[in-house]
Amino acid sequence: MSNLEKKTVRKVSDFLKNICHTEMVIELSETARTAQDAANALQVPVGAIVKSLLFIINNDNKEIPVVTLIAGDKKCRIELISKVLGVSGTVRRPNAEEVKKITGYSIGGVSPIGLSKSIKLIIDTSLRRFDKIWSAAGHPHCVFSASFSQLKDITCALETEKLTE
Repeated sequence: MSNLEKKTVRKVSDFLKNICHTEMVIELSETARTAQDAANALQVPVGAIVKSLLFIINNDNKEIPVVTLIAGDKKCRIELISKVLGVSGTVRRPNAEEVKKITGYSIGGVSPIGLSKSIKLIIDTSLRRFDKIWSAAGHPHCVFSASFSQLKDITCALETEKLTE
């Protein structure tokens, strides 16, 4: 079975079709599990790869899931996530099992599309440097492209320049 037929990838593909997005999900012969892997497979700068990273803010006995969309050549300043959202609390990285449970995707294939509406999204403005950026599409071998503006609009992500270094 092709990875394009997997349930998680079809979820992303169907969403893109439903919004008439011009770029469809493609399957890579090599893994895109890391930003560098994806950049190598696509022959694009690593900064044009979107890292979809899940974090949990522990706030007054409540866990707030947040996905940050970070350029592949940048590091997320984890200590600033709660500040960008205007929420107090400690921020932590969940384990692989939690990532799958919360997002529906496995690490390496977490797509910014098809997430629960309860998950907040933040997008790194440094991704604007590229005409086309590439995101995971539900599997480590599947990706889709969009412009910064398209991805921001599709995901309803909060735009910030204060989250990366």
